[in-house]
Amino acid sequence: MKHLAVAIVLVLCAACNSKHKKKETGQLTNEVHQHAQEAAQEQGSANAYMRQSSVEHLIRRFESPERDAYQQPQKVLDYLGDLEGKTIMDIGAGSGYFSVKLAEKGAKVIAADVDDDFQAFLQRRIAENNLENIETRKIPYDSPALKTEEVDMVLMVNAYHHIENRPDYFAKVKKGTKADGALVIIDYFKYEIPVGPPVNHKVSMDVVINELKKAGYTIFDVNAGLLEYQYVIRAE
Repeated sequence: MKHLAVAIVLVLCAACNSKHKKKETGQLTNEVHQHAQEAAQEQGSANAYMRQSSVEHLIRRFESPERDAYQQPQKVLDYLGDLEGKTIMDIGAGSGYFSVKLAEKGAKVIAADVDDDFQAFLQRRIAENNLENIETRKIPYDSPALKTEEVDMVLMVNAYHHIENRPDYFAKVKKGTKADGALVIIDYFKYEIPVGPPVNHKVSMDVVINELKKAGYTIFDVNAGLLEYQYVIRAE
């Protein structure tokens, strides 16, 4: 009877431990799922937040002297180096703020955006100003729509936080970039600053790096001092 009682206790303990482990596993799964939902909501809210303003208002803001003051485009172009003859995709090109400047430096530019109104504005801008070396490309939300090794560089300015499923998205970006090419991300620091979206829409540098590692990038140059309100990450 004594041995039988011990056996029953052991069986009960094992059942209790199994139930506890299942509970812990369930909690962990729920936490991971909740985090994924929150990340998706933040990305969705970032797009919704931007769309609170009209395209015309956004274009004026994107092309304003105030943006020039903090964006310091010449510093960015100097950082990017010699662009003559290189093919560059500008993802989230919007009004063409950087696309035009890249083309003026001799790059062949693919100005990519998900928005028809921005693409239409940029097409008019290209035609009216006889701009060369720029083509527009409407892209879906979940892909850069690049051919394998199509470009030398991908530039994304102030748009990283709009992308969903980022490791998968940037794995496609990497596939579309030449072996010796690079991805350059410029986005806002994740704290209160006078420009950019609300803090909860921003993505911190360490999160960007971790997500790009998952996408297959292994070499990083991180510059947090080039611009006052933005970090620059070059990934290869």
